[in-house]
Amino acid sequence: MPIYQAPVRDTLFVIRDVLNYQRYDNLAGFADASPDILEAILGEGAKLAENVLHPLNRVGDEEGCKRHDDGSVTVPKGFHEAYKQYCEGGWMGLSAPEEFGGQNLPYLLHSAVGEYFSSANMALMMYPGLTQGAIAAIITHGTDEQKQKWLPRMIEGTWTGTMNLTEPHCGTDLGLLRSKAVPTGNGSYKISGQKIFISAGEHDMSENIVHLVLARIEGAPEGVKGISLFIVPKYKVDDAGTVGEANGVSCGSLEEKMGIHGNSTCVMNYDEAEGFLIGAENGGLKAMFTMMNEARLGVGLQGLSIGEAAYQNAVAYARERLQGRSLTGAKEPEKKADPIIVHPDIRRKLMTMRAINESGRALLLWTALQSDIAHRSDDENARQIADDLLALMTPVVKGVLTDKGFDIAVMAQQVFGGHGYIEEHGMSQFVRDARIAMIYEGANGIQALDLVGRKLALNGGRAVQAFFKEVGDFCEENRSDENMAPYTKSLKKGLNDLQAATMWLMQNAMQKPDNAGAASYDYMHLFGLVALGYMWGRMVKTAQAQLAAGEGDKDMLEQKLVVGRFYMERIMPESAAHLARISSGSDTMMGLAAEAF
Repeated sequence: MPIYQAPVRDTLFVIRDVLNYQRYDNLAGFADASPDILEAILGEGAKLAENVLHPLNRVGDEEGCKRHDDGSVTVPKGFHEAYKQYCEGGWMGLSAPEEFGGQNLPYLLHSAVGEYFSSANMALMMYPGLTQGAIAAIITHGTDEQKQKWLPRMIEGTWTGTMNLTEPHCGTDLGLLRSKAVPTGNGSYKISGQKIFISAGEHDMSENIVHLVLARIEGAPEGVKGISLFIVPKYKVDDAGTVGEANGVSCGSLEEKMGIHGNSTCVMNYDEAEGFLIGAENGGLKAMFTMMNEARLGVGLQGLSIGEAAYQNAVAYARERLQGRSLTGAKEPEKKADPIIVHPDIRRKLMTMRAINESGRALLLWTALQSDIAHRSDDENARQIADDLLALMTPVVKGVLTDKGFDIAVMAQQVFGGHGYIEEHGMSQFVRDARIAMIYEGANGIQALDLVGRKLALNGGRAVQAFFKEVGDFCEENRSDENMAPYTKSLKKGLNDLQAATMWLMQNAMQKPDNAGAASYDYMHLFGLVALGYMWGRMVKTAQAQLAAGEGDKDMLEQKLVVGRFYMERIMPESAAHLARISSGSDTMMGLAAEAF
């Protein structure tokens, strides 16, 4: 049976000491998250994750969801009670506005406990995760009437939400979608069409399911400029908020998936279902992207979450599994063999996993803080800077952390050797579950194209230049500190490679767009290397200061110095390889004719 323990101590170190979140107590909700409240919420989240959600992870994988002849879907045993405890604890609305029943606490805190929940049971947590994305879209784009009608029940968890984009013939290219919306004349629309891969599309844990559906109003322009977004509930709801008769929405089938079996991934059929326009007519893509960007950060969190859970199990196994002797002499001579944790190659895997996880956690929480500043600050300049960084980092967080999360799951499975390949130890589930995060909410190649094709040039490159300056200033400020030199020198080299890659794109991508496409994936990972390295720089700086002052957890802080140095010595040098591949251009990549493959 796999194990899991929420990394509360590490989360507190990042939020409280590295990010110094109390500096932002002028932002709405931050003053309510005092240090005592912060620790209490993280502690309660850890208990829910470890004691309620985690024991059901394997149950969900083995049982899966079941569709019945009437189109209804039942979730695995135990999911109902666990979801009920999640809702009763107020976790759904942790960072939602108070006026609709939320607690208005920082998104930073929502992200912190979200890691624990997703590590414990990714499939189950997708139900509230999709709901929170739908909540964000309605808050941003809904009318006052729509907010009052839909949000309170969604925030309390009585109703859940989904997003419906993909169609059988249409994935990333949403301009090809065929779902249509016909005005009825009374303010509603009749929605018809089919959507596929709809996570949490049908289940029996909530009284109603609020689908956000992309469709084209009759007569609307072709392509993405003619797409609108609609609220389409499973059951119709009257003006008083009372749930009524079934709408024209049904689950045609459940997808047979590689992983996340505990989540109902549905083919959804809409047959003149009653729907309501949200946002502007033909402005659906903008409205949906509010939900998608929230979801992309959530998916990046899933990559981190699976990586952390897989790492913890790999460490436990490596401490117990006896095989061979240490190259430097027996470490446990009273036993017939040493535990495999003594072997350098096992250490390579464990240190790599830990170095990525701890910096990934810091990066995700730093990005969540940017979201809080962008949405809660009264300072227009601060909002702009934070919004720029949030937009820039979203594809990096999603693409890099999910790629690394899958890599870590595979690496952890490898620590188990043959035992990792059988279902008994649970490592296979981590690998299978992690794989989807690289695909949905825009496959990672799309994230890379978004970074290179859109985010770099946005506002004249304002965001990327701000990021370069922040990292560069950090290196310069600590250049004369001998204790920081092993970290800042490597970070500066990575930053130089990233800046060189950015310059190469500026010089070579405009006249030859294939150069941008060919470089994008390596560029995203090069960016991620530097961003994670910057997080290590900040964590190490904080750890050194606390050690010098005799503060904090000495063992943890000293471990930070070692793991951070491992990152700089063994992982950061990959920046040179990424730069070399980027600089090679697209000629060989695009050199063969399509029929030659």
